[in-house]
Parts: sequence; C-alpha cells; structure tokens
Amino acid sequence: MKEVHECMVAWMHDLTADRRQRTAVKDKRTKTNNKEKTRSEILRRFAMRFSGKIFGILFMVIFSVHSFAKIGLGADVVSRYIWRGTDLGGSVSVQPVLSYTAGLLEVGAWGSYSLTDRGANENDLYLTYSLGELGITVTDYYFPETMDVFDYSSDAGIHWIEASLCYTLGKFSLLTAFFFSGDPEDSKYFELTYNFYENEAVSASLIIGAGDGVYLVDSERLNIVNIGLKTSSGPLSVSYILNPQAETNFLVFGYSF
Repeated sequence: MKEVHECMVAWMHDLTADRRQRTAVKDKRTKTNNKEKTRSEILRRFAMRFSGKIFGILFMVIFSVHSFAKIGLGADVVSRYIWRGTDLGGSVSVQPVLSYTAGLLEVGAWGSYSLTDRGANENDLYLTYSLGELGITVTDYYFPETMDVFDYSSDAGIHWIEASLCYTLGKFSLLTAFFFSGDPEDSKYFELTYNFYENEAVSASLIIGAGDGVYLVDSERLNIVNIGLKTSSGPLSVSYILNPQAETNFLVFGYSF
C-alpha cells in the first residue's frame, strides 16, 4: 500500500506540474497573440494612413497633369507625300494626326494614306520630350502593308525606330535623326531650317538636308538629298523641293484642317 500511495502522489505531482506547464504555455501564447494583434493593428492603421496619403498624392498629380493636358487632332491633305526629299505617296495623300500633351511630354500618332493604290500608306507612333529649345523624339515608322504589327524584331524590318534631336535657336533649327532598329543600313539624316520671312499673312523658310543609307540612290556616302523652300498662309502651304542626289524635284500643295 505504501508503494501504491507513493505512485499516486508522484502521478498527482506530475499531473499538477503538467497542468502548470500547459497553463504557462497557454498564457505565453495568449500574450504573444495579443502582441501580434496589437502589432497588426498598428501596421494596419499605419498602412491605411500611408496609403491614404499616397492615393492623395497620386490624385493630385493626376489631377494636375490632367488640368494641363491637351489633346490635339487634325489632318493635312497634300498633293504628294514627300519625306526628306523622297516621294513616298506617289499621289494625293491624307495625313491625320492625333496627340496628347502633358507638361513636357507629348505622345502621338501620325499617318499618311494615299488616295490611289500606287501610293504607300504609313502609320507612325511618336514620343517627344521637350526641354526648352531642345526636343527629343523617338518615332516608330510602320507601313500597314507589311502586316504583323506586333513584330518589333530588328531583323524583320517591319518597324523602323528612329531617335532624333531638334534644337531651335532664333530663326534656325537643326534636326539630327538616325535609325537604330529595323533599318539594316542604320541611316542618318541631318537638316537645317532657316525661317527667313514672316508676317501676318505669309511665312517662308529654307531647308537643306543630307542623309545616307535609305535616303540615297546609287551612293553610299552622306549626300544632300533635300533642298526646299516652304511657304504657308493660314491653312495653305506650297513647297518647292529639290533632291540633287536623285536628280528630281517636286512642287507640293497642302491644306491643313
């Protein structure tokens, strides 16, 4: 009986110790859970306040940009589409444009569509960033006849991507442009424009441009491909264009809407 009593005492002692241990663990878990809840609540409140400020800032930025944003649209009708001394349209062409300007950034689409089957159609996208007198532009030249509008691989040559800089100083402006994707010759073009005459009715400018690669006929070196006199009066414009390298010239009429 003594041994049984001692075993019962030992068992009760172990049971009591086990209960105390479980109670201690439970209390510890409760305290830990309470701390986690407190921490989570603090983080939740912080996140709500922080996100509220972020959304407020974003709202103000979007509202500010929207307030100063401008959407532009228009179209030109030209007797010929002459691009940097080269005849691309081969006929009368309609040239629509759509743009969105916000601050120093402008995004737009420009196209040229011939009214006859013999002319080329073009649909370009561009992005321009203006810094005072300096304009930085990236243009994506795309001709719908090539199809596969989503193929931007340089080897395919479906999209010709060009980077250009245009700097204006008084009556002069200088354009520097080069293709860096799509064009196997990586053609370059340079153009100087002089706005020598302007009054309330008429403005006139002289243009001289030189290029290599795709701009040339039977030549590999940089050459003058575009000499022009452009006049405009309101929505009307008339340009005389000479391409000495290709030994050809054009007289182009245009009307802007």
